[in-house]
Amino acid sequence: MQDITRKKIFFPLNPAFRNYLRLYEREIKLPVSYEELRYYEYGFPLYDKQGKDTLWETVVYPQNMVAQLHAGLKRVYSIFKAGGDQAAEEHLHIERIDYCTFGNSHPFRVKVVNNYNEVYDYFYVKIADASRLYGLELEHILSPYWMNFLVDGNTLIEEHIAGVPGDQFITDYLDRPEFNPKRIAKEFVKFNERCFVRLLGDMRSYNFVFDITPDFDDVQFRIRAIDFDQQFYEGKKTLYMPQFFKDNRVFVELAMQHLNAETVKQYQQEERSLIARRIKVQRHRIKDLRDVIMSDRVSFPEKIQQLGEELALHYEDPVFAKCRTMGEIIERSLKRLLVKSLR
Repeated sequence: MQDITRKKIFFPLNPAFRNYLRLYEREIKLPVSYEELRYYEYGFPLYDKQGKDTLWETVVYPQNMVAQLHAGLKRVYSIFKAGGDQAAEEHLHIERIDYCTFGNSHPFRVKVVNNYNEVYDYFYVKIADASRLYGLELEHILSPYWMNFLVDGNTLIEEHIAGVPGDQFITDYLDRPEFNPKRIAKEFVKFNERCFVRLLGDMRSYNFVFDITPDFDDVQFRIRAIDFDQQFYEGKKTLYMPQFFKDNRVFVELAMQHLNAETVKQYQQEERSLIARRIKVQRHRIKDLRDVIMSDRVSFPEKIQQLGEELALHYEDPVFAKCRTMGEIIERSLKRLLVKSLR
């Protein structure tokens, strides 16, 4: 079992990071805060369709709070999804607010329903931890996916990422005859590489989802991270490699069974080339983010030293061992991609 810090420290957003978020329209005044949502009266367990405890609880608020709170949450949703257009708010209602006591972030999940067609959507209200925000922003820049999130003070509003949770995929989907195991193995290799290059840790199976898309001759798979708390925080190299978590062992076995070493290297190089291309396209934004991260404190000296030394050995690159911040480490990791892509 990987040795992960059980209670991750929350790091506040420094002024430079807030300036970056304002520059790229991530920070905006919101009508509801995380702190306000904590004033619920009581909660009761939320069960899934099979009657299993989801580890979330539905919370109930005092009657004198409900109208104003729901109006504020609908306003948040319109800012988040429609650029602030209020026209649709009268056709929405807040059906449920759930609270999760599992894990570090203790998020609230808000279910919004359209009164006309009963189509629903979710968004999350969380504490604005710097590690998570760096993780979301790097996902936005370096991955195939655009990330939607907003910040106001200590409050983070985050989109719901749809997909089948990895642990559920293992039990209910993995052995379906219409699914090509080679495609699943390929996507896990590429996901593993993305996480390692950008130093996103703790990608156990319940921290990522499968996006399943039927194509004209096969089914395509994409793996998306849904938890960004462990962005360049821990010191152990393997914590940034999903292949080393026992929860993901089945995907590793799938890759060993269906992919040879040359194919794995090919997929790793493909993913690194795509990340390098995204860095070039977003070079101004990644430079602005780099300038903020370089001097920010988002981990501890002993973890930074350990990770730098382990990456120096892994890559045979002594520069990593000289890094004094996580920002310097991630910069070196990304620079290696750019240098190789120019050869």
